[in-house]
Amino acid sequence: MASASTITPTQRLLITIAVMTATFMQILDTTIVNVALPYMQGSLAANPDQITWTLTSYLVASAIFMPLTGYLSDRLGGKRYLLISIIGFTIASACCGASQTLTEIVVFRLLQGVFGASLVPLAQAILTEVYPREQRTKAMAIWGFGVMVAPILGPTLGGYLTDVANWRWTFYVNIPVGIFAVLLAWRVMPETAKKERLMDWTGLAFLSLAIAGLQYVLDQGNDRDWFGAWDIRIAALLSIGGMLSFLLHTFFKPARMVFDLRIFKDRNFALASVLMAMSGLGMYGIMAIQPLLMENLLNYPVLLTGLVMAPRGISGMLGMLVMGKYGHLFDPRRTVIVGIVMNIIGVYAYTQLPMEIQPWDMVWPMLLQGFGVSLIFTSLSSLAFATLPADLSVEASGLFSLLRTLGSSIGISVAVTVLTRQGQVSWNQLGGFLNPYNPAFHSYFTALHLHPTTPLAIQLFGVTLLQQSQMVAFDSTFVFVMWSFVLMLPFVFFIKKPAGVLKPPAHMGE
Repeated sequence: MASASTITPTQRLLITIAVMTATFMQILDTTIVNVALPYMQGSLAANPDQITWTLTSYLVASAIFMPLTGYLSDRLGGKRYLLISIIGFTIASACCGASQTLTEIVVFRLLQGVFGASLVPLAQAILTEVYPREQRTKAMAIWGFGVMVAPILGPTLGGYLTDVANWRWTFYVNIPVGIFAVLLAWRVMPETAKKERLMDWTGLAFLSLAIAGLQYVLDQGNDRDWFGAWDIRIAALLSIGGMLSFLLHTFFKPARMVFDLRIFKDRNFALASVLMAMSGLGMYGIMAIQPLLMENLLNYPVLLTGLVMAPRGISGMLGMLVMGKYGHLFDPRRTVIVGIVMNIIGVYAYTQLPMEIQPWDMVWPMLLQGFGVSLIFTSLSSLAFATLPADLSVEASGLFSLLRTLGSSIGISVAVTVLTRQGQVSWNQLGGFLNPYNPAFHSYFTALHLHPTTPLAIQLFGVTLLQQSQMVAFDSTFVFVMWSFVLMLPFVFFIKKPAGVLKPPAHMGE
Protein backbone atom coordinates (compact mmCIF):
# COMPACT_ATOMS: atom_id res chain seq x y z
CA MET A 1 0.00 0.00 0.00
CA ALA A 2 1.15 3.53 -0.66
CA SER A 3 2.80 5.36 2.21
CA ALA A 4 0.78 7.77 4.33
CA SER A 5 2.66 10.74 2.91
CA THR A 6 1.56 9.98 -0.69
CA ILE A 7 -2.15 9.60 0.12
CA THR A 8 -4.30 12.71 -0.25
CA PRO A 9 -6.67 13.75 2.56
CA THR A 10 -9.70 13.01 0.35
CA GLN A 11 -8.43 9.53 -0.53
CA ARG A 12 -7.63 8.86 3.14
CA LEU A 13 -11.19 9.83 4.10
CA LEU A 14 -12.75 7.56 1.48
CA ILE A 15 -10.48 4.63 2.47
CA THR A 16 -11.50 5.17 6.08
CA ILE A 17 -15.20 5.13 5.18
CA ALA A 18 -14.79 1.95 3.14
CA VAL A 19 -12.90 -0.13 5.71
CA MET A 20 -14.91 1.12 8.68
CA THR A 21 -18.21 0.38 6.93
CA ALA A 22 -17.07 -3.22 6.52
CA THR A 23 -15.81 -3.38 10.10
CA PHE A 24 -19.01 -1.94 11.52
CA MET A 25 -21.06 -4.46 9.52
CA GLN A 26 -19.02 -7.43 10.75
CA ILE A 27 -18.96 -6.50 14.44
CA LEU A 28 -22.63 -5.53 14.41
CA ASP A 29 -23.40 -9.13 13.45
CA THR A 30 -21.91 -10.42 16.71
CA THR A 31 -24.83 -8.94 18.71
CA ILE A 32 -27.62 -7.96 16.31
CA VAL A 33 -28.83 -11.58 16.08
CA ASN A 34 -29.01 -12.17 19.85
CA VAL A 35 -32.40 -10.55 20.43
CA ALA A 36 -33.88 -12.43 17.44
CA LEU A 37 -32.95 -15.91 18.71
CA PRO A 38 -36.42 -16.77 20.12
CA TYR A 39 -38.02 -15.88 16.77
CA MET A 40 -35.40 -17.86 14.85
CA GLN A 41 -35.97 -20.82 17.15
CA GLY A 42 -39.65 -21.05 16.25
CA SER A 43 -39.11 -20.44 12.54
CA LEU A 44 -36.36 -23.06 12.21
CA ALA A 45 -37.94 -25.64 14.56
CA ALA A 46 -34.96 -25.65 16.93
CA ASN A 47 -34.75 -26.07 20.69
CA PRO A 48 -33.00 -23.46 22.91
CA ASP A 49 -29.69 -25.35 22.94
CA GLN A 50 -29.65 -25.83 19.16
CA ILE A 51 -30.43 -22.22 18.25
CA THR A 52 -27.33 -21.04 20.15
CA TRP A 53 -25.26 -22.92 17.55
CA THR A 54 -25.91 -19.95 15.26
CA LEU A 55 -23.84 -17.85 17.67
CA THR A 56 -21.22 -20.49 18.47
CA SER A 57 -20.49 -21.39 14.85
CA TYR A 58 -19.89 -17.75 13.95
CA LEU A 59 -17.57 -17.11 16.90
CA VAL A 60 -15.57 -20.32 16.45
CA ALA A 61 -15.00 -19.77 12.71
CA SER A 62 -14.05 -16.15 13.29
CA ALA A 63 -11.60 -17.00 16.08
CA ILE A 64 -9.91 -19.76 14.04
CA PHE A 65 -9.44 -17.70 10.87
CA MET A 66 -8.38 -14.47 12.57
CA PRO A 67 -4.71 -15.59 12.98
CA LEU A 68 -4.56 -16.12 9.19
CA THR A 69 -5.00 -12.40 8.53
CA GLY A 70 -1.29 -11.67 8.08
CA TYR A 71 -0.64 -14.73 5.90
CA LEU A 72 -3.59 -14.22 3.54
CA SER A 73 -2.96 -10.48 3.34
CA ASP A 74 0.61 -11.14 2.22
CA ARG A 75 -0.27 -13.86 -0.27
CA LEU A 76 -3.32 -12.18 -1.84
CA GLY A 77 -2.48 -8.52 -1.25
CA GLY A 78 -4.26 -6.37 1.32
CA LYS A 79 -6.75 -4.80 -1.10
CA ARG A 80 -7.73 -8.07 -2.79
CA TYR A 81 -8.10 -9.88 0.53
CA LEU A 82 -10.28 -7.08 1.89
CA LEU A 83 -12.56 -7.22 -1.16
CA ILE A 84 -12.83 -11.02 -0.99
CA SER A 85 -13.70 -10.83 2.72
CA ILE A 86 -16.43 -8.21 2.23
CA ILE A 87 -17.97 -10.00 -0.75
CA GLY A 88 -17.92 -13.38 1.01
CA PHE A 89 -19.41 -11.94 4.19
CA THR A 90 -22.19 -10.19 2.29
CA ILE A 91 -23.15 -13.31 0.31
CA ALA A 92 -23.08 -15.43 3.47
CA SER A 93 -25.35 -12.87 5.18
CA ALA A 94 -27.87 -13.13 2.35
CA CYS A 95 -27.80 -16.93 2.61
CA CYS A 96 -28.35 -16.74 6.39
CA GLY A 97 -31.44 -14.63 5.86
CA ALA A 98 -32.80 -17.09 3.30
CA SER A 99 -32.10 -20.20 5.41
CA GLN A 100 -35.01 -22.58 5.92
CA THR A 101 -33.42 -25.11 8.29
CA LEU A 102 -31.14 -25.03 11.31
CA THR A 103 -28.41 -26.85 9.39
CA GLU A 104 -28.42 -24.25 6.63
CA ILE A 105 -28.12 -21.26 8.93
CA VAL A 106 -25.34 -22.88 11.00
CA VAL A 107 -23.33 -23.57 7.83
CA PHE A 108 -23.83 -20.06 6.49
CA ARG A 109 -22.97 -18.55 9.89
CA LEU A 110 -19.73 -20.52 9.72
CA LEU A 111 -19.03 -18.92 6.35
CA GLN A 112 -19.84 -15.51 7.80
CA GLY A 113 -17.22 -16.13 10.46
CA VAL A 114 -14.65 -17.32 7.93
CA PHE A 115 -14.99 -14.27 5.67
CA GLY A 116 -15.59 -11.75 8.44
CA ALA A 117 -12.70 -12.84 10.68
CA SER A 118 -10.14 -10.56 9.04
CA LEU A 119 -12.26 -7.45 8.51
CA VAL A 120 -11.50 -5.92 11.92
CA PRO A 121 -7.71 -6.53 11.94
CA LEU A 122 -7.44 -5.54 8.27
CA ALA A 123 -9.22 -2.26 9.00
CA GLN A 124 -6.91 -1.57 11.91
CA ALA A 125 -3.80 -2.34 9.85
CA ILE A 126 -4.99 -0.26 6.87
CA LEU A 127 -5.79 2.75 9.06
CA THR A 128 -2.39 2.42 10.73
CA GLU A 129 -0.72 2.56 7.31
CA VAL A 130 -2.73 5.36 5.65
CA TYR A 131 -2.54 7.81 8.57
CA PRO A 132 0.73 9.55 9.50
CA ARG A 133 2.27 8.61 12.82
CA GLU A 134 1.26 11.91 14.43
CA GLN A 135 -2.39 11.12 13.56
CA ARG A 136 -2.26 7.53 14.82
CA THR A 137 -4.52 8.30 17.80
CA LYS A 138 -7.09 9.78 15.42
CA ALA A 139 -6.94 6.64 13.27
CA MET A 140 -7.40 4.37 16.28
CA ALA A 141 -10.31 6.51 17.49
CA ILE A 142 -12.03 5.86 14.16
CA TRP A 143 -11.27 2.13 14.38
CA GLY A 144 -12.38 2.00 18.00
CA PHE A 145 -15.65 3.67 17.03
CA GLY A 146 -16.64 0.66 14.94
CA VAL A 147 -15.25 -1.93 17.35
CA MET A 148 -17.00 -0.49 20.40
CA VAL A 149 -20.18 1.14 19.14
CA ALA A 150 -21.31 -1.60 16.73
CA PRO A 151 -21.90 -4.33 19.35
CA ILE A 152 -23.63 -1.80 21.61
CA LEU A 153 -26.07 -0.71 18.89
CA GLY A 154 -26.60 -4.32 17.75
CA PRO A 155 -29.38 -5.22 20.23
CA THR A 156 -31.21 -1.96 19.52
CA LEU A 157 -31.15 -2.39 15.75
CA GLY A 158 -31.83 -6.13 16.00
CA GLY A 159 -34.84 -5.53 18.24
CA TYR A 160 -36.21 -2.88 15.88
CA LEU A 161 -35.78 -4.97 12.72
CA THR A 162 -37.29 -8.05 14.35
CA ASP A 163 -40.20 -5.99 15.68
CA VAL A 164 -41.12 -4.17 12.46
CA ALA A 165 -40.19 -6.91 9.95
CA ASN A 166 -38.77 -10.32 11.00
CA TRP A 167 -35.52 -11.93 12.12
CA ARG A 168 -34.28 -12.44 8.54
CA TRP A 169 -33.71 -8.71 8.18
CA THR A 170 -31.00 -8.83 10.84
CA PHE A 171 -29.01 -10.54 8.05
CA TYR A 172 -30.49 -8.85 4.98
CA VAL A 173 -29.47 -5.44 6.32
CA ASN A 174 -25.85 -6.38 5.52
CA ILE A 175 -26.47 -6.65 1.77
CA PRO A 176 -26.67 -2.93 0.80
CA VAL A 177 -23.96 -2.08 3.32
CA GLY A 178 -21.64 -4.75 1.91
CA ILE A 179 -22.22 -3.67 -1.69
CA PHE A 180 -21.42 -0.06 -0.77
CA ALA A 181 -18.21 -1.07 1.06
CA VAL A 182 -17.01 -3.25 -1.86
CA LEU A 183 -17.58 -0.60 -4.52
CA LEU A 184 -15.91 2.13 -2.46
CA ALA A 185 -12.91 0.00 -1.44
CA TRP A 186 -12.38 -1.20 -5.02
CA ARG A 187 -12.45 2.39 -6.25
CA VAL A 188 -10.31 4.24 -3.69
CA MET A 189 -7.88 1.76 -2.14
CA PRO A 190 -4.41 1.65 -3.73
CA GLU A 191 -3.09 -1.67 -4.97
CA THR A 192 -0.97 -3.59 -2.49
CA ALA A 193 1.97 -5.81 -3.31
CA LYS A 194 1.86 -9.55 -2.72
CA LYS A 195 4.52 -11.24 -0.62
CA GLU A 196 5.74 -14.80 -0.71
CA ARG A 197 5.12 -16.43 2.61
CA LEU A 198 5.00 -19.97 3.93
CA MET A 199 2.38 -21.17 6.38
CA ASP A 200 2.84 -23.70 9.14
CA TRP A 201 -0.38 -25.63 8.55
CA THR A 202 0.40 -28.11 11.31
CA GLY A 203 0.81 -25.29 13.80
CA LEU A 204 -2.40 -23.70 12.54
CA ALA A 205 -4.25 -26.99 13.07
CA PHE A 206 -3.03 -27.14 16.69
CA LEU A 207 -3.98 -23.49 17.27
CA SER A 208 -7.41 -23.99 15.69
CA LEU A 209 -8.03 -26.98 17.95
CA ALA A 210 -7.09 -24.90 21.00
CA ILE A 211 -9.32 -21.98 20.00
CA ALA A 212 -12.30 -24.13 18.96
CA GLY A 213 -12.14 -26.16 22.18
CA LEU A 214 -11.91 -23.04 24.33
CA GLN A 215 -14.77 -21.35 22.48
CA TYR A 216 -16.98 -24.42 22.92
CA VAL A 217 -16.23 -24.55 26.65
CA LEU A 218 -17.03 -20.85 27.03
CA ASP A 219 -20.21 -20.94 24.97
CA GLN A 220 -21.73 -24.15 26.34
CA GLY A 221 -20.15 -24.46 29.79
CA ASN A 222 -22.77 -22.64 31.83
CA ASP A 223 -25.70 -24.46 30.18
CA ARG A 224 -24.03 -27.86 30.67
CA ASP A 225 -22.81 -27.38 34.27
CA TRP A 226 -19.24 -26.84 33.13
CA PHE A 227 -16.96 -29.77 33.90
CA GLY A 228 -19.85 -31.88 35.11
CA ALA A 229 -20.59 -32.63 31.43
CA TRP A 230 -18.43 -35.05 29.46
CA ASP A 231 -18.37 -32.93 26.29
CA ILE A 232 -17.09 -29.90 28.22
CA ARG A 233 -14.29 -31.99 29.76
CA ILE A 234 -13.31 -33.34 26.34
CA ALA A 235 -13.36 -29.87 24.77
CA ALA A 236 -11.22 -28.48 27.61
CA LEU A 237 -8.66 -31.28 27.22
CA LEU A 238 -8.56 -30.77 23.45
CA SER A 239 -8.05 -27.03 23.94
CA ILE A 240 -5.21 -27.49 26.44
CA GLY A 241 -3.62 -30.21 24.31
CA GLY A 242 -3.90 -28.09 21.19
CA MET A 243 -2.27 -25.07 22.83
CA LEU A 244 0.59 -27.10 24.33
CA SER A 245 1.17 -28.83 20.98
CA PHE A 246 1.14 -25.46 19.21
CA LEU A 247 3.71 -23.97 21.58
CA LEU A 248 6.02 -27.00 21.39
CA HIS A 249 5.68 -27.19 17.62
CA THR A 250 6.43 -23.49 17.24
CA PHE A 251 9.42 -23.72 19.59
CA PHE A 252 11.06 -26.54 17.65
CA LYS A 253 10.21 -25.17 14.18
CA PRO A 254 10.67 -21.40 14.43
CA ALA A 255 11.39 -20.99 10.70
CA ARG A 256 7.73 -21.54 9.77
CA MET A 257 5.29 -20.05 12.23
CA VAL A 258 1.58 -19.28 12.10
CA PHE A 259 2.48 -15.79 13.28
CA ASP A 260 5.73 -14.06 14.13
CA LEU A 261 6.29 -14.51 17.87
CA ARG A 262 8.66 -11.53 17.84
CA ILE A 263 5.54 -9.40 18.08
CA PHE A 264 5.17 -10.32 21.74
CA LYS A 265 8.72 -9.14 22.48
CA ASP A 266 7.36 -5.62 22.10
CA ARG A 267 6.34 -4.78 25.66
CA ASN A 268 3.75 -2.20 24.65
CA PHE A 269 2.00 -4.59 22.28
CA ALA A 270 2.00 -7.45 24.79
CA LEU A 271 0.64 -5.34 27.65
CA ALA A 272 -1.87 -3.51 25.46
CA SER A 273 -3.16 -6.88 24.17
CA VAL A 274 -3.63 -8.16 27.73
CA LEU A 275 -5.44 -4.97 28.74
CA MET A 276 -7.62 -5.07 25.63
CA ALA A 277 -8.64 -8.65 26.46
CA MET A 278 -9.44 -7.63 30.04
CA SER A 279 -11.46 -4.63 28.88
CA GLY A 280 -13.37 -6.92 26.51
CA LEU A 281 -14.09 -9.16 29.50
CA GLY A 282 -15.58 -6.26 31.43
CA MET A 283 -17.40 -4.60 28.55
CA TYR A 284 -19.01 -7.72 27.04
CA GLY A 285 -19.59 -9.27 30.46
CA ILE A 286 -21.75 -6.36 31.57
CA MET A 287 -23.46 -6.15 28.17
CA ALA A 288 -24.45 -9.81 28.51
CA ILE A 289 -26.19 -9.43 31.88
CA GLN A 290 -27.79 -5.99 31.53
CA PRO A 291 -30.45 -7.21 29.03
CA LEU A 292 -31.20 -10.11 31.40
CA LEU A 293 -31.72 -7.63 34.23
CA MET A 294 -34.02 -5.42 32.19
CA GLU A 295 -36.01 -8.09 30.37
CA ASN A 296 -36.22 -10.92 32.92
CA LEU A 297 -36.35 -9.00 36.19
CA LEU A 298 -37.68 -5.54 35.28
CA ASN A 299 -39.96 -6.86 32.46
CA TYR A 300 -38.78 -4.37 29.82
CA PRO A 301 -39.83 -5.18 26.21
CA VAL A 302 -37.02 -6.11 23.82
CA LEU A 303 -37.11 -2.82 21.93
CA LEU A 304 -37.15 -0.78 25.15
CA THR A 305 -34.15 -2.74 26.42
CA GLY A 306 -32.24 -1.82 23.30
CA LEU A 307 -33.21 1.83 23.65
CA VAL A 308 -32.11 1.96 27.30
CA MET A 309 -28.73 0.49 26.31
CA ALA A 310 -28.30 2.97 23.45
CA PRO A 311 -26.84 5.83 25.59
CA ARG A 312 -23.68 3.77 26.08
CA GLY A 313 -23.17 3.86 22.33
CA ILE A 314 -23.92 7.59 22.16
CA SER A 315 -21.36 8.47 24.84
CA GLY A 316 -18.93 6.05 23.19
CA MET A 317 -19.29 7.92 19.90
CA LEU A 318 -18.72 11.20 21.72
CA GLY A 319 -15.59 9.77 23.33
CA MET A 320 -14.27 8.64 19.97
CA LEU A 321 -14.84 12.10 18.49
CA VAL A 322 -13.06 13.75 21.43
CA MET A 323 -10.11 11.35 21.19
CA GLY A 324 -9.90 11.71 17.44
CA LYS A 325 -9.59 15.50 17.72
CA TYR A 326 -7.72 15.98 21.00
CA GLY A 327 -6.17 12.61 21.79
CA HIS A 328 -2.74 13.73 20.58
CA LEU A 329 -2.59 16.24 23.45
CA PHE A 330 -2.57 13.58 26.17
CA ASP A 331 -0.35 10.74 27.26
CA PRO A 332 -2.35 7.66 26.13
CA ARG A 333 -1.41 5.83 29.33
CA ARG A 334 -3.23 8.49 31.34
CA THR A 335 -6.33 8.33 29.16
CA VAL A 336 -6.39 4.55 29.66
CA ILE A 337 -6.37 5.11 33.43
CA VAL A 338 -9.14 7.72 33.18
CA GLY A 339 -11.21 5.31 31.07
CA ILE A 340 -10.71 2.49 33.56
CA VAL A 341 -11.70 4.71 36.50
CA MET A 342 -14.85 5.86 34.67
CA ASN A 343 -15.83 2.23 34.12
CA ILE A 344 -15.15 1.37 37.75
CA ILE A 345 -17.47 4.20 38.86
CA GLY A 346 -20.11 3.28 36.27
CA VAL A 347 -20.17 -0.41 37.20
CA TYR A 348 -20.03 0.36 40.94
CA ALA A 349 -23.30 2.28 40.54
CA TYR A 350 -24.92 -0.99 39.44
CA THR A 351 -23.74 -2.82 42.54
CA GLN A 352 -26.10 -0.67 44.64
CA LEU A 353 -29.30 -1.13 42.62
CA PRO A 354 -32.55 -1.72 44.53
CA MET A 355 -35.65 -3.42 43.14
CA GLU A 356 -37.36 -0.02 42.84
CA ILE A 357 -34.98 1.05 40.08
CA GLN A 358 -35.74 4.05 37.85
CA PRO A 359 -34.70 4.33 34.17
CA TRP A 360 -32.20 7.10 34.91
CA ASP A 361 -30.48 4.80 37.41
CA MET A 362 -29.70 2.52 34.44
CA VAL A 363 -28.75 5.23 31.98
CA TRP A 364 -26.19 7.49 33.69
CA PRO A 365 -23.74 4.65 34.54
CA MET A 366 -23.94 3.55 30.89
CA LEU A 367 -22.97 7.05 29.79
CA LEU A 368 -19.85 6.84 31.97
CA GLN A 369 -19.03 3.33 30.75
CA GLY A 370 -19.40 4.21 27.08
CA PHE A 371 -17.15 7.24 27.30
CA GLY A 372 -14.62 5.35 29.43
CA VAL A 373 -14.43 2.37 27.10
CA SER A 374 -13.86 4.71 24.14
CA LEU A 375 -10.81 6.14 25.96
CA ILE A 376 -9.51 2.65 26.70
CA PHE A 377 -9.98 1.28 23.17
CA THR A 378 -8.50 4.28 21.42
CA SER A 379 -5.46 4.67 23.66
CA LEU A 380 -4.64 0.95 23.89
CA SER A 381 -4.85 0.60 20.11
CA SER A 382 -2.46 3.51 19.70
CA LEU A 383 -0.05 2.19 22.36
CA ALA A 384 -0.05 -1.35 20.94
CA PHE A 385 1.26 -0.27 17.53
CA ALA A 386 3.35 2.74 18.54
CA THR A 387 6.63 0.80 18.77
CA LEU A 388 6.00 -2.07 16.34
CA PRO A 389 7.74 -2.27 12.95
CA ALA A 390 5.40 -1.37 10.08
CA ASP A 391 5.86 -4.76 8.37
CA LEU A 392 4.29 -6.52 11.38
CA SER A 393 1.18 -4.31 11.59
CA VAL A 394 -1.23 -6.61 9.72
CA GLU A 395 -0.14 -9.70 11.62
CA ALA A 396 -0.22 -7.84 14.93
CA SER A 397 -3.72 -6.56 14.16
CA GLY A 398 -4.93 -10.14 13.72
CA LEU A 399 -3.48 -11.18 17.07
CA PHE A 400 -4.77 -8.04 18.77
CA SER A 401 -8.30 -8.71 17.52
CA LEU A 402 -8.06 -12.41 18.41
CA LEU A 403 -7.15 -11.64 22.02
CA ARG A 404 -9.92 -9.05 22.23
CA THR A 405 -12.41 -11.62 20.91
CA LEU A 406 -11.27 -14.31 23.35
CA GLY A 407 -11.40 -11.82 26.23
CA SER A 408 -14.95 -10.92 25.26
CA SER A 409 -16.01 -14.59 25.11
CA ILE A 410 -14.47 -15.28 28.49
CA GLY A 411 -16.16 -12.22 29.94
CA ILE A 412 -19.62 -13.27 28.73
CA SER A 413 -19.25 -16.83 29.99
CA VAL A 414 -17.81 -15.90 33.37
CA ALA A 415 -20.38 -13.13 33.97
CA VAL A 416 -23.32 -15.42 33.14
CA THR A 417 -21.85 -18.19 35.31
CA VAL A 418 -21.37 -15.83 38.28
CA LEU A 419 -24.94 -14.61 37.82
CA THR A 420 -26.33 -18.15 37.79
CA ARG A 421 -24.33 -19.39 40.76
CA GLN A 422 -24.96 -16.26 42.83
CA GLY A 423 -28.69 -16.60 42.10
CA GLN A 424 -28.65 -20.07 43.64
CA VAL A 425 -26.60 -18.92 46.63
CA SER A 426 -28.81 -15.89 47.23
CA TRP A 427 -31.98 -17.98 47.03
CA ASN A 428 -30.73 -20.28 49.79
CA GLN A 429 -29.34 -17.46 51.95
CA LEU A 430 -32.43 -15.25 51.79
CA GLY A 431 -34.78 -18.21 52.08
CA GLY A 432 -33.14 -19.14 55.37
CA PHE A 433 -34.52 -15.97 56.96
CA LEU A 434 -38.08 -16.71 55.90
CA ASN A 435 -39.45 -18.98 58.59
CA PRO A 436 -42.29 -18.93 61.14
CA TYR A 437 -39.86 -17.83 63.87
CA ASN A 438 -38.96 -14.57 62.13
CA PRO A 439 -41.32 -11.77 63.34
CA ALA A 440 -40.76 -9.80 60.12
CA PHE A 441 -42.11 -12.79 58.15
CA HIS A 442 -45.49 -12.54 59.88
CA SER A 443 -45.51 -8.73 59.83
CA TYR A 444 -45.05 -8.68 56.07
CA PHE A 445 -48.11 -10.88 55.39
CA THR A 446 -50.19 -9.27 58.12
CA ALA A 447 -49.78 -5.89 56.38
CA LEU A 448 -51.17 -7.54 53.23
CA HIS A 449 -54.06 -9.13 55.21
CA LEU A 450 -52.80 -12.61 54.39
CA HIS A 451 -51.93 -15.61 56.50
CA PRO A 452 -48.50 -17.13 55.70
CA THR A 453 -50.02 -20.60 55.08
CA THR A 454 -52.59 -19.56 52.45
CA PRO A 455 -51.88 -20.47 48.79
CA LEU A 456 -51.79 -16.82 47.71
CA ALA A 457 -49.28 -15.95 50.44
CA ILE A 458 -47.08 -18.90 49.49
CA GLN A 459 -47.15 -17.86 45.83
CA LEU A 460 -46.32 -14.27 46.71
CA PHE A 461 -43.57 -15.50 48.99
CA GLY A 462 -41.98 -17.49 46.14
CA VAL A 463 -42.16 -14.65 43.62
CA THR A 464 -40.70 -12.11 46.06
CA LEU A 465 -37.90 -14.44 47.10
CA LEU A 466 -37.01 -15.10 43.45
CA GLN A 467 -36.94 -11.40 42.58
CA GLN A 468 -34.85 -10.41 45.59
CA SER A 469 -32.37 -13.28 45.15
CA GLN A 470 -31.98 -12.41 41.46
CA MET A 471 -31.33 -8.76 42.27
CA VAL A 472 -28.66 -9.77 44.80
CA ALA A 473 -27.13 -12.03 42.13
CA PHE A 474 -27.03 -9.17 39.62
CA ASP A 475 -25.42 -6.89 42.21
CA SER A 476 -22.78 -9.56 42.95
CA THR A 477 -22.05 -10.02 39.25
CA PHE A 478 -21.57 -6.29 38.79
CA VAL A 479 -19.08 -6.38 41.68
CA PHE A 480 -17.13 -9.06 39.80
CA VAL A 481 -17.11 -6.96 36.61
CA MET A 482 -16.00 -3.91 38.59
CA TRP A 483 -12.99 -5.81 39.97
CA SER A 484 -12.02 -6.92 36.47
CA PHE A 485 -11.55 -3.23 35.65
CA VAL A 486 -9.70 -2.56 38.92
CA LEU A 487 -7.20 -5.32 38.09
CA MET A 488 -6.36 -3.56 34.82
CA LEU A 489 -4.79 -0.57 36.57
CA PRO A 490 -1.40 -2.11 37.60
CA PHE A 491 -0.66 -3.21 34.02
CA VAL A 492 -0.90 0.34 32.69
CA PHE A 493 2.11 1.51 34.72
CA PHE A 494 4.41 -0.95 32.90
CA ILE A 495 3.61 0.45 29.43
CA LYS A 496 6.29 2.68 27.92
CA LYS A 497 5.31 6.14 26.78
CA PRO A 498 5.62 6.20 22.97
CA ALA A 499 7.70 8.98 21.48
CA GLY A 500 5.90 11.93 19.90
CA VAL A 501 2.41 11.28 21.25
CA LEU A 502 2.10 14.85 22.53
CA LYS A 503 3.09 16.53 19.27
CA PRO A 504 0.23 18.31 17.53
CA PRO A 505 -0.75 16.74 14.20
CA ALA A 506 0.45 18.44 11.03
CA HIS A 507 -3.08 18.89 9.70
CA MET A 508 -5.60 19.59 12.43
CA GLY A 509 -8.37 20.04 9.92
CA GLU A 510 -8.06 16.66 8.20
